[in-house]
This record gives sequence, C-alpha cells and structure tokens, in this order.
Amino acid sequence: MNTDNNQISNKAKDWLSDTFDTDTQKEIQQLLDINSPELADRFYKDMEFGTGGMRGIMGAGTNRINKYTLGRSTQGLSNFLIKTFPNKDLKVAIAFDCRHNSQKFAKIVADVFSANGIKVFLFEDLRPTPELSFAVKHLGCDAGIVLTASHNPPEYNGYKVYWNDGGQIVPPEDKGIISEVNSLEFSEIKFNADESLIETIGQEVDDVFIDGCINNGKLPTLKNRNKLKVVFTSLHGTSIVSIPETLKRAGYTDVHIVEEQRVPNGDFPTVKSPNPEEPAALKMATDLADKIDADIVIGTDPDCDRLGVAVRNMDGEMTLLNGNQTMAVMTNFLIKKWKDEGRLNGNQFVGSTIVSTELVDRIADSYGVETKIGLTGFKWIAKMIRDYNTMDFIGGGEESFGYMVGDFVRDKDAVTATLLACEIAATAKENGSSFYEELLNIYVKNNFYKEHLIAIVKKGMDGAQLIKKMMSEMRENPITEIDGEKVQFLCDYQSSIKKNLITGEETTIDIPKSNVLIYHTENGTRIAARPSGTEPKIKFYFSVNTSLDAIENAQKAENELDAKIQRIIKEMKL
Repeated sequence: MNTDNNQISNKAKDWLSDTFDTDTQKEIQQLLDINSPELADRFYKDMEFGTGGMRGIMGAGTNRINKYTLGRSTQGLSNFLIKTFPNKDLKVAIAFDCRHNSQKFAKIVADVFSANGIKVFLFEDLRPTPELSFAVKHLGCDAGIVLTASHNPPEYNGYKVYWNDGGQIVPPEDKGIISEVNSLEFSEIKFNADESLIETIGQEVDDVFIDGCINNGKLPTLKNRNKLKVVFTSLHGTSIVSIPETLKRAGYTDVHIVEEQRVPNGDFPTVKSPNPEEPAALKMATDLADKIDADIVIGTDPDCDRLGVAVRNMDGEMTLLNGNQTMAVMTNFLIKKWKDEGRLNGNQFVGSTIVSTELVDRIADSYGVETKIGLTGFKWIAKMIRDYNTMDFIGGGEESFGYMVGDFVRDKDAVTATLLACEIAATAKENGSSFYEELLNIYVKNNFYKEHLIAIVKKGMDGAQLIKKMMSEMRENPITEIDGEKVQFLCDYQSSIKKNLITGEETTIDIPKSNVLIYHTENGTRIAARPSGTEPKIKFYFSVNTSLDAIENAQKAENELDAKIQRIIKEMKL
C-alpha cells in the first residue's frame, strides 16, 4: 500500500470504533477484508456542500450519505444556530422525498435537532421541496432541511439546508455552518431524540401552500381552463401529492396523469433517469399526449422543484422545450401580466444565472425591467430577493429546468411553475395561438437563441483530477476564436476577472467566486465551462443566436444555429 492507501485504510478503520453502529462496522470491515478499491472513493474526502447542498451515494464512509455524515452536518448546523441566535426558541422544518431511506434519514435529522433542544416540524410523509421552502417562512423557522437527491440515480440521496428566509444557505451562513461541521468528531453527534420537541405537520401546511401557488400562478382574467388538455407525470416522485390538487383547485378539469408513474418509488422503475430534461423520461407522457391529442405535457423531477414542458410545435408534433425556452416564455408572460395590471414602475427585476440564456435579459429590457444575474443554483436567486428587498421580484429561472414565480417560495418551484405553464398554454389557446407560437413570437422580437449542453462524466478521485485539469488548461490557454468569430471576453468567475482578449483590458466581476469560465465572441456566441457542484461531471454550455424576421423562417434559422453549435463542439474536440 502507498501512503495514500494507508491514510484511507486508517480513516476507514476509525469507523470500526464504538462510535458507529454494528451494521456500519460490518460494512466497512467487509471492504477492508477484501482490500476493496471502493474504500478509496468512500474515504478520500468528506462529503461537501455544493450548489444544491450535500448530495452523494448512500453507504458507510465519509464520502457517502449515511446516518453519521447527515448527523454530523445536523449537529454542526445545530451548533451554528445556537451560537447565531442565543436565548432564542429555535425552530426548524424538515421534509423528504421518495428516495430510499429519505424518511428514515429525515427522522435521524429530526432526532439530532431535538437532542440539541431545537423544535422540529417534521412532515408526515413525502412533500415537494418548494413546500419545505414555504414552510420555513410560514412556520417562522430559523432553518429547514429537505432530504433529496433531486434527479440523481436511485443510489443517491442528499441534504439541502435552508435559512430563515426560505432560501438555501448562502454566504456568510454557509461558511459558518461548514466550519462548525468540519470541527466536529462523529462521536460528538447527539442522536438521542427529545420526542416532545418533534411535531408532525401535513395537511394544514399543504392547504396554505397550494393557495399560495394558485395566487401566484393563476391569471385572474382567464376563463376557459377546461378547454386545455393536460398530461402530467410525477416520474414516481413527490409532485403527485401537490400538482394534481393545485390544477384541480385552479380550474383545470381535463388533466390526465401517467398512471404507470403515479406511485412514488425510489427505484424510478419506468425511466433510466427521472430527469425531466431528458426526452426519454417524458416518453410515456408524450405518448399519452399523442394518443389523446393533449395540448401540453408536464413532468417533474423526484423532489418537484424542476419541470419539463412539452408542447405542440407548428407542425403539431409534441416537442420538449429546454429550460431556457420555458423560462423565456414564462418570464415574458409574467412581465406582460405585470404591465397589463399597471404594476411596472421601474422598481421590478427578474432573476437568472450566468449559464442561462441571455434571451431573458433582452425580454426584460424590452419592458424596462432589470435582470439580475447570479451564479448557478437557485439559492443565488433567493439571495437577490434578500439583497434587493426594496424592489419587486417578478420571477426567475435557470437553464436546468427550474423556475420561481413571485416571492412566496424562495427556491425553484415546479408546483407553481406547472400551473403557470398551463395558464400560458390556456391563454394562448383562447387567443388562437399556442405555447410554442408564443416562443417563436419572442424570437422574432428579440432574436432566435439556441442553447445546447454537453455533460462529460468523470467519476471518482481520478475523475475529479481530470475535471480540474480540463479547467486549468482552458484558463491557461484561452480559446481566441470560435467558429471563425473572435473571442472578445473571457469571464473567469474563480478569479473574478473579465478580460477583453482583444484589448487586454481587465475588469472585476462583482458576484461571488465560482469555478466557471465563460467565453463571449464579438457576434454574441457564448461558451461556458463549469464542473457540476452535485455530480461527477463537467458541463459545457453553448449559446448562439441570430435574427428572425418571421415565424415561417424559424425552422431554417434553427437548423443554421444547430449546425453552428455542432461545428463548435467539433472544433473543441468534445
């Protein structure tokens, strides 16, 4: 064994002590007995907070999701809350999704909080992530937790931390919590629950949450909701407890649920991946839509914070929109609604992220509304609302299929966004148009933007090093030309420097540091490179655009933009 292997072996042997239960000790001993190479991945690092909190494969080890890594995080958060709010009766809310062990993990987390004298509101059963965000504010909590791994494979689980405003933790709280967690030994976790401090919650919060979704997502003037035919799938996730009821209360009567995917199931048996970004995940829903001639298909991920929307294109074919397209239509619809209601006065803003489409900026600007840009992850959009609390927040989204309507939830919210998507489709149908035609009208007014994403998977310790090397090479040897266009700007969000590669001029980027590089050409082409914060991937985001003079020429423009993206990918040898 080399030194690294010795260190990993010694770290693993620590988990054979009486601090850990017999099942955990047995699992680690078996791996040690066969000198399993899996030990390295389990112990080469500690589970970290990323853009979506803490997320990873379940199992024993410091780099796994288990009773002890969750307990240590919760003990650290408890310590931080007690220090931050001394002499306060602290309260937290906890929700969980459909994944294996989520309910068990939620109870363990509740136990640790209660053992530290903190009041816990624990949902009785699985609930959507946005409802947890809502509950934190609604119940006056100091923090919140949801046990989920979003759309990751079945072997994953995770832990998202929310602050008292209902948004995920951001600076300075995140670093304070992480410091507390890192200072703890596993033996310091308090697992002995005070059951008197754990209160079960359910329907009473559901009703207020759904009312909020309807108040924020429903258009008061729309009459013919019963004429919109909707297909919905929960992809075996939590949205089944909220979305059908929300649509029903809002007045949608022609809603068809994909029955094979109705029942929550952490194995996600009918899909390869429960990710609404992927057409394959929504195939059962789009097949049903074709069978019954539905107008719109909506599918949500397992914790119901992201949604995929499929609508009929100009040829009548069901087409899955990407997250950028959906957020562009939603943003345009919401701003127009504010304008029609006489509520725009120059004090409003919408939120977006550095890797999302710049089309949203152009749409907002055309109405005189500001677009604020943050890092990837909805916690940064929630932070905008906190930082600019004298302004009105209209809505915000990101390319990865998330959207938030108004300020009653401070995370991406597929419940309200599903209702909003139906309102847009029903309004368009009532006016002789369609959701897709509304998108094309936006392109005619603001330019046709086409985005594409490539995610390259690099697993384990070696994969992390390869991703690091790829980012270093792009920093040290910048691309100077993309598809015959000169690169004008290189934005390095790690160094916070925007450099004009033509003049050499440098300016400071005034948002928090992150390991992201974005190239901008003189003609408006953009390439971003970013390691994922929650998965072993490096992601490349491509954005190209061109003018569009008429809807009839949209297909030709799209073909040209697709060809351009493929040339760039080939040029970059990806």
